[in-house]
Amino acid sequence: MATALGVFVVAGVMSSFLFIGRSGFGAENYNDMQNTTQRALELFAEDARAASNIQWNNSQSITFTLPTVTNATTTVTYAYDSNATSPTYQCFYRLSSPAPLQVLVRGVTTDFAFARYKLDSSGNASTAGNDLETKQIQLTLRAQHTGSTVVTASNSAVSACYILRNKRVSN
Repeated sequence: MATALGVFVVAGVMSSFLFIGRSGFGAENYNDMQNTTQRALELFAEDARAASNIQWNNSQSITFTLPTVTNATTTVTYAYDSNATSPTYQCFYRLSSPAPLQVLVRGVTTDFAFARYKLDSSGNASTAGNDLETKQIQLTLRAQHTGSTVVTASNSAVSACYILRNKRVSN
């Protein structure tokens, strides 16, 4: 009888230990995703605010023209890789020349998208139809991370609309 009772107590302690471990692992995954996403949005925001021009490649890729310290310009491309055979598949990345490709967020879902907006004379935003009238840019991403002991943890982020401060527009 004592052995059976001991087995139940040990089983209860072990299941509690595993539950606490899984919860901690899930919280760590979520925290890591949150920090990674925040750093990526901060870098994106810095480049968007400094951009003097934008080239809309598609809804998952844009290129900013940025000033350099030598009064020249450089281009920086932000994109989502949807190619299943690519080593950066499902990654949000930054590519600038001559720097190597920089993966910002891994495990991004396929609903990743950029949106572009124009401002009218009263300051109201509406969807921009071309690069010349684009004055604001927004990105939406959702990252997922799956651990071996927990269900998928996901983090969604909709960035603010960043104003391209240095870009002249024409309506």
